[in-house]
Amino acid sequence: MENWRKNLYSIWISQFVAMAGMSMVIPFLPFYVRELGITDPHELEFWSGIVFSGPFILSFILTPVWGMLGDRFGKKTMVLRAIFGLALSQLLIGFSADVYQLFFFRMVQGGISGFIASSLALVSSGTPKEKSGYAIGILQTSISSGTVIGPFIGGFISDMTSYRTVFFITSAMCIISGFLVLLNVKEPPKKESARLYSLRDNYRYVFSKSFLLLSMVSIVFLQISITVAQPVFALFVESITTGTEFLSTLTGAIYATIGVFSVISSPWWGKRNDTKSYKKNIIMAVTGAGIAYCLHSFVYNPYLLFPVRAFLGLCVGGIIPVIYSNINKYISDDRKSGIMGIASSSTLLGNLLGPLLCTALLYKLQMRYIFLIAGIMLFANAFIIFVKVKELPKFKDVYLPDPGKRKNIFSFRKTDPEKDTAGELK
Repeated sequence: MENWRKNLYSIWISQFVAMAGMSMVIPFLPFYVRELGITDPHELEFWSGIVFSGPFILSFILTPVWGMLGDRFGKKTMVLRAIFGLALSQLLIGFSADVYQLFFFRMVQGGISGFIASSLALVSSGTPKEKSGYAIGILQTSISSGTVIGPFIGGFISDMTSYRTVFFITSAMCIISGFLVLLNVKEPPKKESARLYSLRDNYRYVFSKSFLLLSMVSIVFLQISITVAQPVFALFVESITTGTEFLSTLTGAIYATIGVFSVISSPWWGKRNDTKSYKKNIIMAVTGAGIAYCLHSFVYNPYLLFPVRAFLGLCVGGIIPVIYSNINKYISDDRKSGIMGIASSSTLLGNLLGPLLCTALLYKLQMRYIFLIAGIMLFANAFIIFVKVKELPKFKDVYLPDPGKRKNIFSFRKTDPEKDTAGELK
Protein backbone atom coordinates (compact mmCIF):
# COMPACT_ATOMS: atom_id res chain seq x y z
CA MET A 1 0.00 0.00 0.00
CA GLU A 2 1.24 3.49 -0.82
CA ASN A 3 2.52 5.45 2.18
CA TRP A 4 0.03 8.29 1.71
CA ARG A 5 -2.86 5.83 1.78
CA LYS A 6 -1.48 4.05 4.86
CA ASN A 7 -1.09 7.37 6.64
CA LEU A 8 -4.57 8.45 5.59
CA TYR A 9 -6.25 5.29 6.86
CA SER A 10 -4.23 5.19 10.10
CA ILE A 11 -4.95 8.84 10.85
CA TRP A 12 -8.60 8.23 9.93
CA ILE A 13 -8.90 5.49 12.56
CA SER A 14 -7.07 7.43 15.28
CA GLN A 15 -9.00 10.63 14.55
CA PHE A 16 -12.27 8.70 14.58
CA VAL A 17 -11.47 7.26 18.01
CA ALA A 18 -10.43 10.67 19.34
CA MET A 19 -13.45 12.47 17.90
CA ALA A 20 -15.83 9.81 19.18
CA GLY A 21 -14.37 10.39 22.62
CA MET A 22 -14.53 14.17 22.32
CA SER A 23 -18.07 14.24 20.98
CA MET A 24 -19.20 12.04 23.85
CA VAL A 25 -18.94 15.11 26.09
CA ILE A 26 -19.58 18.16 23.88
CA PRO A 27 -23.42 17.96 23.67
CA PHE A 28 -23.76 17.56 27.44
CA LEU A 29 -21.46 20.30 28.71
CA PRO A 30 -24.45 22.44 29.82
CA PHE A 31 -25.68 19.52 31.92
CA TYR A 32 -22.18 19.06 33.41
CA VAL A 33 -22.06 22.80 34.20
CA ARG A 34 -25.38 22.39 36.02
CA GLU A 35 -23.97 19.40 37.91
CA LEU A 36 -21.11 21.61 39.10
CA GLY A 37 -23.57 23.93 40.86
CA ILE A 38 -24.80 26.45 38.25
CA THR A 39 -28.57 25.98 38.49
CA ASP A 40 -30.01 29.41 37.67
CA PRO A 41 -31.25 29.23 34.03
CA HIS A 42 -29.67 32.52 32.96
CA GLU A 43 -26.35 31.75 34.65
CA LEU A 44 -26.43 28.28 33.10
CA GLU A 45 -26.83 29.72 29.59
CA PHE A 46 -24.03 32.21 30.29
CA TRP A 47 -21.55 29.63 31.62
CA SER A 48 -22.44 27.16 28.87
CA GLY A 49 -21.28 29.70 26.30
CA ILE A 50 -18.13 30.56 28.27
CA VAL A 51 -17.15 26.92 28.82
CA PHE A 52 -17.73 26.10 25.16
CA SER A 53 -15.38 28.93 24.19
CA GLY A 54 -12.68 27.92 26.67
CA PRO A 55 -10.48 25.68 24.48
CA PHE A 56 -10.47 28.08 21.57
CA ILE A 57 -8.91 31.00 23.45
CA LEU A 58 -5.39 29.53 23.66
CA SER A 59 -5.85 27.24 20.68
CA PHE A 60 -6.47 30.20 18.37
CA ILE A 61 -3.12 31.68 19.44
CA LEU A 62 -1.04 28.49 19.56
CA THR A 63 -2.29 26.44 16.60
CA PRO A 64 -0.24 28.42 14.02
CA VAL A 65 2.78 28.03 16.31
CA TRP A 66 2.29 24.25 16.42
CA GLY A 67 1.91 24.31 12.62
CA MET A 68 5.20 26.16 12.18
CA LEU A 69 6.93 23.72 14.54
CA GLY A 70 5.45 20.85 12.55
CA ASP A 71 7.24 22.10 9.43
CA ARG A 72 10.48 22.24 11.42
CA PHE A 73 10.39 19.15 13.64
CA GLY A 74 7.99 16.81 11.87
CA LYS A 75 4.25 16.60 11.44
CA LYS A 76 3.98 13.22 13.14
CA THR A 77 5.56 14.70 16.28
CA MET A 78 2.88 17.38 16.38
CA VAL A 79 0.09 14.82 15.94
CA LEU A 80 1.43 12.80 18.88
CA ARG A 81 1.81 15.94 21.03
CA ALA A 82 -1.76 16.94 20.24
CA ILE A 83 -3.45 13.60 20.91
CA PHE A 84 -1.64 12.91 24.19
CA GLY A 85 -2.27 16.51 25.26
CA LEU A 86 -5.95 15.98 24.58
CA ALA A 87 -5.92 12.84 26.73
CA LEU A 88 -4.38 14.78 29.64
CA SER A 89 -6.85 17.66 29.39
CA GLN A 90 -9.89 15.35 29.39
CA LEU A 91 -8.60 13.64 32.51
CA LEU A 92 -8.23 17.01 34.24
CA ILE A 93 -11.72 18.12 33.13
CA GLY A 94 -13.17 14.97 34.69
CA PHE A 95 -11.68 16.00 38.04
CA SER A 96 -13.13 19.54 37.94
CA ALA A 97 -14.54 20.59 41.32
CA ASP A 98 -16.40 23.69 40.10
CA VAL A 99 -17.20 25.61 36.94
CA TYR A 100 -14.07 27.77 37.27
CA GLN A 101 -11.80 24.72 37.19
CA LEU A 102 -13.82 23.36 34.27
CA PHE A 103 -13.24 26.57 32.33
CA PHE A 104 -9.51 26.57 33.17
CA PHE A 105 -9.00 22.94 32.14
CA ARG A 106 -10.91 23.58 28.92
CA MET A 107 -8.41 26.36 28.21
CA VAL A 108 -5.58 23.89 28.90
CA GLN A 109 -7.19 21.56 26.36
CA GLY A 110 -7.04 24.27 23.70
CA GLY A 111 -3.45 25.17 24.52
CA ILE A 112 -1.91 21.71 24.24
CA SER A 113 -4.11 19.86 21.76
CA GLY A 114 -4.84 20.78 18.11
CA PHE A 115 -5.09 17.20 16.86
CA ILE A 116 -7.29 17.89 13.84
CA ALA A 117 -5.01 20.63 12.47
CA SER A 118 -1.90 18.48 12.95
CA SER A 119 -3.40 15.40 11.33
CA LEU A 120 -4.71 17.47 8.41
CA ALA A 121 -1.24 18.88 7.77
CA LEU A 122 0.35 15.41 7.93
CA VAL A 123 -2.10 13.81 5.52
CA SER A 124 -2.17 16.70 3.04
CA SER A 125 1.65 16.88 2.92
CA GLY A 126 2.05 13.28 1.78
CA THR A 127 -0.94 13.13 -0.58
CA PRO A 128 -0.60 13.72 -4.35
CA LYS A 129 -2.20 17.01 -5.42
CA GLU A 130 -4.73 15.30 -7.67
CA LYS A 131 -5.94 13.24 -4.69
CA SER A 132 -5.97 16.02 -2.09
CA GLY A 133 -9.70 16.76 -2.30
CA TYR A 134 -10.47 13.06 -1.92
CA ALA A 135 -8.06 12.63 1.02
CA ILE A 136 -9.32 15.67 2.93
CA GLY A 137 -12.92 14.60 2.29
CA ILE A 138 -12.15 11.10 3.61
CA LEU A 139 -10.38 12.56 6.64
CA GLN A 140 -13.42 14.72 7.31
CA THR A 141 -15.54 11.57 7.52
CA SER A 142 -13.51 10.46 10.54
CA ILE A 143 -14.60 13.63 12.34
CA SER A 144 -18.18 13.18 11.20
CA SER A 145 -18.21 9.46 12.05
CA GLY A 146 -16.88 10.22 15.51
CA THR A 147 -19.58 12.79 16.05
CA VAL A 148 -22.14 10.18 14.99
CA ILE A 149 -21.34 7.51 17.52
CA GLY A 150 -19.86 9.71 20.25
CA PRO A 151 -22.92 11.68 21.40
CA PHE A 152 -25.13 8.60 21.47
CA ILE A 153 -22.63 6.55 23.50
CA GLY A 154 -21.87 9.54 25.71
CA GLY A 155 -25.56 10.14 26.37
CA PHE A 156 -26.12 6.51 27.27
CA ILE A 157 -23.08 6.42 29.61
CA SER A 158 -24.17 9.70 31.21
CA ASP A 159 -27.67 8.36 31.88
CA MET A 160 -26.28 5.10 33.26
CA THR A 161 -23.33 6.47 35.29
CA SER A 162 -22.20 10.12 35.41
CA TYR A 163 -20.80 12.87 33.22
CA ARG A 164 -17.37 12.54 34.86
CA THR A 165 -17.11 8.94 33.70
CA VAL A 166 -17.48 10.12 30.11
CA PHE A 167 -14.41 12.39 30.42
CA PHE A 168 -12.30 9.57 31.83
CA ILE A 169 -13.32 7.25 29.00
CA THR A 170 -12.52 9.99 26.49
CA SER A 171 -9.02 10.33 27.95
CA ALA A 172 -8.43 6.59 27.58
CA MET A 173 -9.66 6.62 23.98
CA CYS A 174 -7.25 9.45 23.10
CA ILE A 175 -4.33 7.48 24.55
CA ILE A 176 -5.27 4.51 22.36
CA SER A 177 -5.36 6.80 19.32
CA GLY A 178 -1.93 8.16 20.17
CA PHE A 179 -0.34 4.72 20.21
CA LEU A 180 -2.00 3.89 16.89
CA VAL A 181 -0.35 6.94 15.31
CA LEU A 182 2.99 6.13 16.96
CA LEU A 183 3.06 2.61 15.53
CA ASN A 184 1.48 3.00 12.08
CA VAL A 185 2.03 6.52 10.70
CA LYS A 186 5.17 7.49 8.78
CA GLU A 187 6.46 11.03 8.51
CA PRO A 188 5.96 12.40 4.95
CA PRO A 189 9.34 12.81 3.21
CA LYS A 190 10.75 16.32 3.12
CA LYS A 191 12.05 17.80 -0.10
CA GLU A 192 15.78 18.55 0.00
CA SER A 193 15.16 22.09 -1.12
CA ALA A 194 12.43 22.64 1.46
CA ARG A 195 12.75 25.98 3.20
CA LEU A 196 11.87 26.58 6.84
CA TYR A 197 9.44 29.44 7.42
CA SER A 198 8.80 31.35 10.62
CA LEU A 199 5.37 32.12 12.01
CA ARG A 200 5.79 35.70 10.80
CA ASP A 201 6.68 34.46 7.30
CA ASN A 202 3.53 32.36 7.14
CA TYR A 203 1.23 35.19 8.28
CA ARG A 204 2.92 37.61 5.87
CA TYR A 205 2.38 35.10 3.07
CA VAL A 206 -1.34 34.75 3.87
CA PHE A 207 -1.91 38.51 4.09
CA SER A 208 -0.11 39.06 0.77
CA LYS A 209 -2.40 36.67 -1.12
CA SER A 210 -6.00 37.86 -1.49
CA PHE A 211 -7.16 34.31 -2.21
CA LEU A 212 -5.72 32.93 1.02
CA LEU A 213 -6.76 35.93 3.11
CA LEU A 214 -10.35 35.75 1.86
CA SER A 215 -10.37 32.00 2.57
CA MET A 216 -9.26 32.59 6.18
CA VAL A 217 -11.87 35.30 6.72
CA SER A 218 -14.55 33.05 5.22
CA ILE A 219 -13.58 30.23 7.58
CA VAL A 220 -13.94 32.53 10.61
CA PHE A 221 -17.40 33.83 9.71
CA LEU A 222 -18.70 30.46 8.55
CA GLN A 223 -17.52 28.82 11.76
CA ILE A 224 -19.16 31.56 13.86
CA SER A 225 -22.43 30.83 12.05
CA ILE A 226 -22.11 27.08 12.57
CA THR A 227 -21.18 27.25 16.28
CA VAL A 228 -23.31 30.15 17.53
CA ALA A 229 -26.16 27.82 18.54
CA GLN A 230 -24.08 24.92 19.87
CA PRO A 231 -23.91 26.00 23.55
CA VAL A 232 -27.70 25.96 23.90
CA PHE A 233 -28.51 22.96 21.70
CA ALA A 234 -28.89 20.55 24.64
CA LEU A 235 -30.99 23.10 26.53
CA PHE A 236 -33.10 23.68 23.41
CA VAL A 237 -33.83 19.95 23.10
CA GLU A 238 -34.69 19.87 26.81
CA SER A 239 -37.09 22.80 26.37
CA ILE A 240 -39.17 20.99 23.70
CA THR A 241 -39.07 17.54 25.33
CA THR A 242 -41.75 16.24 27.68
CA GLY A 243 -40.14 14.45 30.60
CA THR A 244 -36.44 14.08 31.40
CA GLU A 245 -35.97 10.30 31.34
CA PHE A 246 -33.09 9.41 29.00
CA LEU A 247 -32.85 13.08 27.98
CA SER A 248 -29.09 12.80 27.42
CA THR A 249 -29.54 9.77 25.17
CA LEU A 250 -32.16 11.57 23.07
CA THR A 251 -30.02 14.71 22.86
CA GLY A 252 -27.01 12.66 21.82
CA ALA A 253 -28.97 10.87 19.09
CA ILE A 254 -30.29 14.15 17.65
CA TYR A 255 -26.88 15.78 17.85
CA ALA A 256 -25.27 12.77 16.14
CA THR A 257 -27.59 12.92 13.14
CA ILE A 258 -25.56 15.74 11.63
CA GLY A 259 -22.50 13.51 11.78
CA VAL A 260 -24.19 10.61 9.99
CA PHE A 261 -25.01 12.72 6.98
CA SER A 262 -21.69 14.58 7.05
CA VAL A 263 -20.03 11.17 6.67
CA ILE A 264 -22.18 10.53 3.61
CA SER A 265 -21.60 13.93 2.02
CA SER A 266 -17.94 14.78 2.79
CA PRO A 267 -16.31 12.39 0.26
CA TRP A 268 -18.81 13.49 -2.37
CA TRP A 269 -18.00 17.14 -1.77
CA GLY A 270 -14.27 16.31 -1.76
CA LYS A 271 -14.37 14.56 -5.14
CA ARG A 272 -16.61 17.25 -6.57
CA ASN A 273 -14.14 19.91 -5.50
CA ASP A 274 -11.36 18.13 -7.44
CA THR A 275 -13.33 18.43 -10.69
CA LYS A 276 -16.05 21.09 -10.32
CA SER A 277 -16.30 24.77 -9.47
CA TYR A 278 -15.10 25.54 -5.93
CA LYS A 279 -17.23 28.68 -5.80
CA LYS A 280 -20.41 26.89 -6.83
CA ASN A 281 -19.77 24.07 -4.33
CA ILE A 282 -19.26 26.34 -1.34
CA ILE A 283 -22.28 28.53 -2.15
CA MET A 284 -24.51 25.46 -2.45
CA ALA A 285 -23.30 24.04 0.87
CA VAL A 286 -23.51 27.31 2.83
CA THR A 287 -26.98 28.20 1.52
CA GLY A 288 -28.30 24.72 2.37
CA ALA A 289 -26.87 24.94 5.89
CA GLY A 290 -28.53 28.34 6.34
CA ILE A 291 -31.93 26.88 5.42
CA ALA A 292 -31.41 24.00 7.87
CA TYR A 293 -30.51 26.30 10.76
CA CYS A 294 -33.54 28.51 10.14
CA LEU A 295 -35.80 25.46 10.28
CA HIS A 296 -34.61 24.72 13.85
CA SER A 297 -36.45 27.80 15.10
CA PHE A 298 -39.81 26.43 13.95
CA VAL A 299 -39.49 22.94 15.49
CA TYR A 300 -41.46 22.17 18.66
CA ASN A 301 -41.16 18.38 18.64
CA PRO A 302 -37.66 16.93 19.31
CA TYR A 303 -38.20 14.09 16.82
CA LEU A 304 -38.72 16.57 13.98
CA LEU A 305 -35.15 17.71 14.58
CA PHE A 306 -33.86 14.45 13.08
CA PRO A 307 -34.64 15.30 9.41
CA VAL A 308 -33.56 18.91 9.92
CA ARG A 309 -30.21 17.82 11.35
CA ALA A 310 -29.84 15.28 8.54
CA PHE A 311 -30.14 17.99 5.90
CA LEU A 312 -27.76 20.18 7.89
CA GLY A 313 -25.21 17.34 7.94
CA LEU A 314 -25.37 16.96 4.15
CA CYS A 315 -24.52 20.64 3.77
CA VAL A 316 -21.95 21.06 6.57
CA GLY A 317 -19.90 18.23 5.06
CA GLY A 318 -19.19 20.54 2.13
CA ILE A 319 -18.23 23.77 3.90
CA ILE A 320 -14.96 23.79 5.85
CA PRO A 321 -13.50 20.66 4.13
CA VAL A 322 -14.09 22.23 0.72
CA ILE A 323 -12.30 25.43 1.76
CA TYR A 324 -9.39 23.47 3.29
CA SER A 325 -9.09 21.35 0.16
CA ASN A 326 -8.87 24.40 -2.06
CA ILE A 327 -6.28 26.06 0.18
CA ASN A 328 -4.23 22.85 0.14
CA LYS A 329 -4.01 22.88 -3.67
CA TYR A 330 -2.26 26.28 -3.73
CA ILE A 331 0.45 25.92 -1.07
CA SER A 332 3.76 24.08 -1.28
CA ASP A 333 4.66 21.16 0.98
CA ASP A 334 7.26 23.12 2.97
CA ARG A 335 4.52 25.57 4.01
CA LYS A 336 1.80 22.99 4.51
CA SER A 337 1.76 22.79 8.32
CA GLY A 338 2.23 26.53 8.75
CA ILE A 339 -0.57 27.63 6.42
CA MET A 340 -2.91 24.84 7.49
CA GLY A 341 -2.17 25.88 11.07
CA ILE A 342 -3.36 29.41 10.29
CA ALA A 343 -6.45 27.98 8.58
CA SER A 344 -7.15 25.88 11.65
CA SER A 345 -6.57 28.94 13.82
CA SER A 346 -9.23 30.72 11.77
CA THR A 347 -11.60 27.84 12.47
CA LEU A 348 -10.79 28.08 16.17
CA LEU A 349 -11.36 31.83 16.19
CA GLY A 350 -14.84 31.17 14.78
CA ASN A 351 -15.34 28.47 17.41
CA LEU A 352 -14.37 30.98 20.09
CA LEU A 353 -16.53 33.86 18.87
CA GLY A 354 -19.62 31.76 18.06
CA PRO A 355 -20.40 30.69 21.65
CA LEU A 356 -19.54 34.16 22.97
CA LEU A 357 -21.96 35.68 20.46
CA CYS A 358 -24.56 33.17 21.62
CA THR A 359 -24.08 34.32 25.22
CA ALA A 360 -24.55 37.96 24.17
CA LEU A 361 -27.63 37.24 22.05
CA LEU A 362 -29.34 35.37 24.89
CA TYR A 363 -29.68 38.66 26.76
CA LYS A 364 -32.02 39.90 24.00
CA LEU A 365 -33.48 36.81 22.29
CA GLN A 366 -35.22 33.59 23.18
CA MET A 367 -33.10 30.50 22.85
CA ARG A 368 -34.83 29.15 19.72
CA TYR A 369 -34.17 32.32 17.73
CA ILE A 370 -30.42 31.81 18.02
CA PHE A 371 -30.81 29.17 15.29
CA LEU A 372 -32.59 31.69 13.07
CA ILE A 373 -29.70 34.13 13.55
CA ALA A 374 -27.28 31.35 12.56
CA GLY A 375 -29.22 30.74 9.34
CA ILE A 376 -29.31 34.42 8.43
CA MET A 377 -25.55 34.69 9.02
CA LEU A 378 -24.95 31.74 6.67
CA PHE A 379 -27.08 33.38 3.96
CA ALA A 380 -24.97 36.53 4.34
CA ASN A 381 -21.80 34.43 4.06
CA ALA A 382 -23.05 32.81 0.85
CA PHE A 383 -23.79 36.25 -0.65
CA ILE A 384 -20.32 37.56 0.25
CA ILE A 385 -18.68 34.49 -1.30
CA PHE A 386 -20.78 34.99 -4.45
CA VAL A 387 -19.65 38.61 -4.74
CA LYS A 388 -16.02 38.42 -3.62
CA VAL A 389 -14.64 34.97 -4.47
CA LYS A 390 -13.04 34.42 -7.85
CA GLU A 391 -12.15 31.03 -9.27
CA LEU A 392 -8.46 30.24 -9.61
CA PRO A 393 -7.37 28.21 -12.64
CA LYS A 394 -6.54 24.54 -12.06
CA PHE A 395 -2.90 23.57 -12.44
CA LYS A 396 -0.35 20.96 -11.41
CA ASP A 397 2.37 21.31 -8.78
CA VAL A 398 2.53 25.10 -8.92
CA TYR A 399 1.80 27.28 -5.91
CA LEU A 400 1.05 30.84 -5.02
CA PRO A 401 4.44 32.64 -5.05
CA ASP A 402 6.25 34.10 -2.08
CA PRO A 403 5.82 37.83 -1.42
CA GLY A 404 8.26 39.99 -3.31
CA LYS A 405 8.90 37.58 -6.17
CA ARG A 406 8.00 38.93 -9.63
CA LYS A 407 5.31 41.14 -8.10
CA ASN A 408 3.08 38.19 -7.27
CA ILE A 409 2.92 36.98 -10.88
CA PHE A 410 4.10 33.52 -11.92
CA SER A 411 3.82 31.07 -14.77
CA PHE A 412 1.68 27.97 -14.57
CA ARG A 413 0.78 25.17 -16.92
CA LYS A 414 -2.90 24.41 -17.34
CA THR A 415 -4.08 20.84 -16.92
CA ASP A 416 -6.29 20.92 -19.99
CA PRO A 417 -4.19 19.14 -22.68
CA GLU A 418 -6.07 20.93 -25.46
CA LYS A 419 -5.12 24.31 -23.97
CA ASP A 420 -1.67 23.48 -22.71
CA THR A 421 -0.26 26.98 -22.82
CA ALA A 422 1.59 28.99 -20.25
CA GLY A 423 -0.24 31.73 -18.45
CA GLU A 424 -0.02 34.03 -15.50
CA LEU A 425 -1.91 34.33 -12.24
CA LYS A 426 -1.88 37.28 -9.94
